[in-house]
Amino acid sequence: MTLMNTYGNRTTTLVRGEGPYVWDSEGKRYLDALSGIAVCGLGHNHPAVTKAINEQASKLLHVSNLYNIEPQIAAGKALVEISGMDNIFFSNSGAEANEAALKLARKYGQEKGIATPEVITAENSFHGRTMATLSATGNKKIKVGFAPLVSGFIHVPYDDIEAIKAAATPNTVAVMVEPIQGEGGVRVPAPSYLQNLRKLCDEHGWLLMLDEIQTGNGRTGKYFAYQHFGILPDVVTTAKGLGNGVPVGACLARGQAAAIFQPGNHGSTFGGNPLACNTALAVVRTITEEQLLIRAAYLGDRMLQNFRTALADVPGVVDIRGCGLMMGIQLDQDCPKLVELAKEAGLLINVTAGNTIRLLPPLIISDEQADEIVRIVVDLIKSRRAE
Repeated sequence: MTLMNTYGNRTTTLVRGEGPYVWDSEGKRYLDALSGIAVCGLGHNHPAVTKAINEQASKLLHVSNLYNIEPQIAAGKALVEISGMDNIFFSNSGAEANEAALKLARKYGQEKGIATPEVITAENSFHGRTMATLSATGNKKIKVGFAPLVSGFIHVPYDDIEAIKAAATPNTVAVMVEPIQGEGGVRVPAPSYLQNLRKLCDEHGWLLMLDEIQTGNGRTGKYFAYQHFGILPDVVTTAKGLGNGVPVGACLARGQAAAIFQPGNHGSTFGGNPLACNTALAVVRTITEEQLLIRAAYLGDRMLQNFRTALADVPGVVDIRGCGLMMGIQLDQDCPKLVELAKEAGLLINVTAGNTIRLLPPLIISDEQADEIVRIVVDLIKSRRAE
């Protein structure tokens, strides 16, 4: 084996995809209810994405950010208009987008005369695996072995405004949370959580920074999850579904936050390159033109209701939660074997936080495919083979 053992033992080789399906090297077909962990929201081999890649690859793959890049300008304009932000920085990934946000927060604090700025984040959060984003992450297990971590982060319970008030110090400059925690177990906060966060940040002059790496790009039935709650953050990050498989991320800002970075403060060799941005533009246009936000909201409601009906009296089911096509079914015990059992049944899922089945199907699935996902997962839970 020439690859580092960062993903454990992998027994399946996927070689082809079409719509919501992928095929392995043995010819077996799987219904992809994970979308490459919320990446392929348009499914696999979507014609608009393929066309955008091919057209751009035949013209210009890369130039440095010392020059204007037409697809970058177009994709940036589209995302700024959708998000309600003022400007954008393109990166290669979600972790890089969050790094940009954290650097922005620190410079914001420095400009206010705070020598050691602090950012409040949530327990059980996930913001990335670079040193700063790992330090911001509220999951102790994935930090083991990587000390010393980056200082300047305070972790508090998720969905708890009073905990933020109690933990804040004169050095606090920002609060960074996921509108819905993904890796933390698809945890959906109270409807008032983000609204109260917005008020609290306004009162104290803190930046409200939302990590929409997983929840963005239509996943929850709005383009960004914060749009369910009638608020605007100061900074929002996104990636994953933005490129439908082509690596691209973005950090968007408004107001004071939008004016913080100046020439020389931040940059990227590959971030915002023509290929990634032309693909992102095609994804954004497809999501909006094909009304996939409405579709994701409808399918999510349908699937959650069907899960709740089918599992209402099943022992061991603790909670069924979600928003749009981001769903979690929490069991009363860890269920790592369920991933392999689902794969045997022709379905790709994963388990997060140990005991929560996470479902992130493509936005383009049919009603019948949504029902098939429900049926397979319900059958596996009922069989108690998740042991």
